[in-house]
Amino acid sequence: MSNENPGTDVTPASESNRLPERFEDPGLPPHKLRLADTDPRAAKRAELQVAALFGISVIGTILAVVAYAVVRPGETVESIRTSNLLLGVGLAMAMGGIGLAAVHWAKTLMNDHEKIEYRHPQASNAQERADALAALKDGADDSGIGRRGLLKGAVLSALVLAPLGFVVPLIGGVGGDWNVSKFRHTLWAKGKRLTHDPSGRPVKASDITIGSAVHVIPEGLREHEEWIEEKAKAVVLVVRLDPRDLVEAEDRKDWSYEGIVAYSKICTHVGCPVALYEQQTHHLLCPCHQSTFDMADGAKVVFGPAKRPLPQLPITVDDEGYLVAQSDFLEPVGPSYWERLK
Repeated sequence: MSNENPGTDVTPASESNRLPERFEDPGLPPHKLRLADTDPRAAKRAELQVAALFGISVIGTILAVVAYAVVRPGETVESIRTSNLLLGVGLAMAMGGIGLAAVHWAKTLMNDHEKIEYRHPQASNAQERADALAALKDGADDSGIGRRGLLKGAVLSALVLAPLGFVVPLIGGVGGDWNVSKFRHTLWAKGKRLTHDPSGRPVKASDITIGSAVHVIPEGLREHEEWIEEKAKAVVLVVRLDPRDLVEAEDRKDWSYEGIVAYSKICTHVGCPVALYEQQTHHLLCPCHQSTFDMADGAKVVFGPAKRPLPQLPITVDDEGYLVAQSDFLEPVGPSYWERLK
């Protein structure tokens, strides 16, 4: 009885089945002319199409600038959405028009003959540099931009105007509010009640059960003139834990109340809202980049790109049993910025 593996072919390859040491170069297939290569009308039509795409880019740039200057975001979600939508559509048209025009230009009007370039040592001498410059000149000549006045004007207009969609908003922000000290403070203050987000109803400590999480905002937030901007800094997540599970630093033992802790919802990585709470592990997850914080241990980072714990809001209760802040955050909320030491 044979001991050979029945699934293994041990038959030696014949001479005719062996791969050759070299393959013959099949060469390039016959070149196929495009319609624009043989029909002047087709070439002109392609030129107009390319110019139209550059025109779309110009229109997109104008739309982006007008959207930024006229359709400014207001206090409502709808106005913010409309402003961002128009600005995004304008920038997409501005950049996409240039890209599509360049591709269509290359595919329909520029030389499409196959070329072979053999690789040589990287170092180049004077003759090779001269050849490179000549090749660049040939490429410019091949594009036909010198003899196609319409395309020259279209590409220059699109390229000159396209950066305005980015530059105008940047310049517009130069005269804005650059007071970075605002990052250091929120609307939280001593005695300010914690209220449900978004109803504004005050939160009683007795209403929060162990394992539950409550999203809160400062009392009277909507009365503030810039309440949307202030809410972006002041949103807080309140969680009640078994006091025996809490790990608190000595200087923060009075920052919680009967196992209730409050931490900023603004991720210290790039500022996403951290709001996915896992009851069993006491972990809080940022959905953007999966930074994970331990709510039972000072909201320290246990996983992900964040480098700092979430800032803790010191809390207590007032005479009616409602949760109130002892003070503002004692450190800036959110990601690091240029005036922050860490």
